[in-house]
Order: sequence, then C-alpha cells, then structure tokens
Amino acid sequence: MNRILSAIALTCALAACNSSGGQNSSSGNLTSDSKPGNAFGAIGEGEVLRFTGSEPFWGGTVSGDTMNYTTPENPDGTAFAVQRFAGNNGLSFNGAMGNQPFDMAVTHAPCSDGMSDRTYPFAVTLRISGDVRHGCGWTDASPFEGPKAP
Repeated sequence: MNRILSAIALTCALAACNSSGGQNSSSGNLTSDSKPGNAFGAIGEGEVLRFTGSEPFWGGTVSGDTMNYTTPENPDGTAFAVQRFAGNNGLSFNGAMGNQPFDMAVTHAPCSDGMSDRTYPFAVTLRISGDVRHGCGWTDASPFEGPKAP
C-alpha cells in the first residue's frame, strides 16, 4: 500500500509541478510538453537519461526499461527494471532495487549540482525506500552546460 501511495504522490507531483511556469526559458514560448493533456516530451523514450546527485554521491542512467544506479561504493552500479510514466510536466520511473522501492521523478528545470559549475536541463528527485534525494539530469539531446569531466 505504501508503494502505491508513493507512486501516486510522485505522479501527482509531476502533473502539478512546472518550474518554468510552462515556458521554455530560451524562447519564452510554451513547450510542447507543458500543454495540458500532452505527455512530457523533453526526453524521448529512446534517449538515455543520465543523472547525478551529491551528499551522498549517487548517479546512473536510464535506458529503455532499465535503470543502473551507481554510488562511489558501487561504481559499476546496480541494474534493475523500471516502468516509465510521462506526465504533463515530467517523467517518473519506478521499480525495485533489490527489495527497496525506487521512484524517480524528472522535470524540465535548470539544475545545479553545487560542485561542478555545470547547469543541467533537468531536476531529478528520487526516493529509495523512505530516503529522498535531489539531483540533476541530462541527455545527449539536452546536454549540461559547463565544464566537461576530466
């Protein structure tokens, strides 16, 4: 029951949340993914989503229906199946990493990791069991701006 409520809460947050006020920050025009009734289209189903966060450090990728979640202690990551849901203003991915419920919400909003002088196009919120973490995301089609990794 808690898992269902968690998924519903993330889905509702995606439907209600729009950090850019429904406008594309570069042009001031409504984005195709911010019109009521349209599914979020800023990240295509075939794109690889990369994400990162700090304190504690974490990251990974989502490709198709597989997520790979990494930490400094597990740099190769843990791969597991996820389901994708495109709401009006973002995506959610949920599944189970081992026996822990895993839910991640992605919205189109400028994001900083606070450490690299990069600006990412997507804000990421994830929940592993009861632990909530905030980070940033990008794709090849929507890359981050700023210094590249060495």
